[in-house]
Amino acid sequence: MSEKFHNELKALKQDTTEMVRFARDMLNESVYALIRQDSAKALQVLSKKNHIREVTITLEDRTYQLIALYQPMAKDMRVITCTLKMITAAERIGRYGKDIAEMVKPLHDQPDFEQPLPISLMAEQVLEMIDDVIVAFETENLEAIKDFSSRDDTVDAMWHSVFREMLTFMMENPKTITRSTYYIMVARYLERSGDHACKMAENIHYMVTGERIEIK
Repeated sequence: MSEKFHNELKALKQDTTEMVRFARDMLNESVYALIRQDSAKALQVLSKKNHIREVTITLEDRTYQLIALYQPMAKDMRVITCTLKMITAAERIGRYGKDIAEMVKPLHDQPDFEQPLPISLMAEQVLEMIDDVIVAFETENLEAIKDFSSRDDTVDAMWHSVFREMLTFMMENPKTITRSTYYIMVARYLERSGDHACKMAENIHYMVTGERIEIK
């Protein structure tokens, strides 16, 4: 395969990594804005939604062009396939960040909970998974994602915990119904972002080894 192809593939991989970081930051900033009721930060996240869509289209087009022009095989084709799926997952995560940011304004005047919720901890777990996916994709070192199954179980357990806790709050105090409903949605978006991180990890493992795994 030509040197030009490998240079273009390397650049595509680097730009895809930056897109994943961008989406990760959208998710992080949206949770920050929600917990602190920071409307200005929420607006910053919302202002990024068009950019991530534009980047998605651009990177996908570049990927298709590489396939059409060079007809890659073996490891090169696995890299391209993985890259396409990384782009799709990153866009989803960015959209979850946008969706969470949209909740900040409606919750501004809603009664808050007396005790802190595990949303921040749940977000921290998911963001660390995305960070490790980025490391694995950049370095092709699978060490960072070897324990994703147990980490996904932890995130799932947090999601169920938040769901049960919100139901309890709603039953005990109807004034918390609106905030509780939104927080259930936030926890669900975080859980789904964790699932996307797992799918990215599966594809990175296939890219590096040629072997398919399922993280569950």
